[in-house]
Amino acid sequence: MKNIEQSIQLKQDLDTLRPLKKEDELRIMQKFRLDWNYHSNNLEGNTLTYGETKALILFGITAQGKPLKDHFEITGHNEALKWLEEIVTQKRPFTEKFIRELHKLILKESYEVDAITPEGEPTKKKVNVGDYKQSPNHVKTKTGEIFRFATPEETPAMMTDLIDWYQLRMKEKEMNPILLAAQFHYKYIRIHPFDDGNGRTARILMNFILMQFGYPPVIIKTQDKENYFAVLRLADVGELEPFVEYIAKNLNHSLEIMIKGAKGQSIEEPDDVDKEIALLGEKLKTVGEPILLSKDEKNTTEIYLNSIVRLIKKFNEKGELFDSLYLEHKSFFHFNNKKFNGISKDQMQRGNIRIRGEIDSILLENNYRGLNQEGLDDFKFSTSISVIFSFSNYKVSTVEKTFEKPYGVQLTETEITELVNSESKRHKEAIEAEIEKINIEK
Repeated sequence: MKNIEQSIQLKQDLDTLRPLKKEDELRIMQKFRLDWNYHSNNLEGNTLTYGETKALILFGITAQGKPLKDHFEITGHNEALKWLEEIVTQKRPFTEKFIRELHKLILKESYEVDAITPEGEPTKKKVNVGDYKQSPNHVKTKTGEIFRFATPEETPAMMTDLIDWYQLRMKEKEMNPILLAAQFHYKYIRIHPFDDGNGRTARILMNFILMQFGYPPVIIKTQDKENYFAVLRLADVGELEPFVEYIAKNLNHSLEIMIKGAKGQSIEEPDDVDKEIALLGEKLKTVGEPILLSKDEKNTTEIYLNSIVRLIKKFNEKGELFDSLYLEHKSFFHFNNKKFNGISKDQMQRGNIRIRGEIDSILLENNYRGLNQEGLDDFKFSTSISVIFSFSNYKVSTVEKTFEKPYGVQLTETEITELVNSESKRHKEAIEAEIEKINIEK
């Protein structure tokens, strides 16, 4: 088998570079673990992207809108891989108990999954982690036929036979660990001992065997899913060699990465930059909300007509309540730092101001001069509300209150009232303070 021969040669090349520097070993194993977590789970239908998987494992960032079960699958699988790295050199006995413990780590807690009855009908069943299946887990093929795994009654004995077969093969002088790992993977899959998680468990057990002999793990990539399943189907009809060669070919890829890493070279693959860019998207989600709309003429005009015009009307109405107290009251409208002269309140309140292009800023002003009372005719006061339009949102502010909104989200009536009232209250308190001052002087 050509690929197995190449694997043996690459392993010899790798051994000449051992022991690896600790930093290189950690760098290589982190890449394998991240790729392994993503691809092995994605093959089984997990919806987390590579970036979401990496963000979850490295930073504990959860993906918005993704099922909780998918997060548990990733974190459980990652715990299983870290455990594997710890025990791979400890000569841990390869037993059914070991496999059950591994299954518990991967799936974490019991849950329900879709299933098919012996008659081919859809149903639901509970997955009890670490326990062998209690009902058939046959699958329906593309042709509509039912592919049958071991029955629940057959499973305990077949698992015992599988472990016995493995122990005998391990004692053979000419034993090839690549062939042993691939064969074990397939034999395990044919039993399908658990109600769920068999594919992930099979790949972990295969890699555990390889790693015991100094090989890196095999990563079956999700984009190669059809080829992986195709060689498994060939094995189902008695042609095991294509599956073994397929495993060896993917092992060679891992060996080449490990050799590069051992030499201190870059271990990035062509699609790794794409993955890192995807990860940036997950990191961005932790620092704010996504920008759904950005500043343009359409969005700023919509805010002006649907929010600011209502604000102007309310601001002027409240301002007029002070008119009887003053000798003079003038209203001003500033657009993009330019004062619009000769604009009536009616024009402002109806949005009857011709605005062209994007709006950068609006300033509303009510200027009052001379309280209508002897001794207070020099008193002046201004109330104002400013609106600043930035790239991703707009901000409406008074001296004491601010509302910041994304484009497409209008001011509510309550917010408009709060903004106007904050200026009216400030104005009222200033007049009261001036009256108090005059009374004290008297």
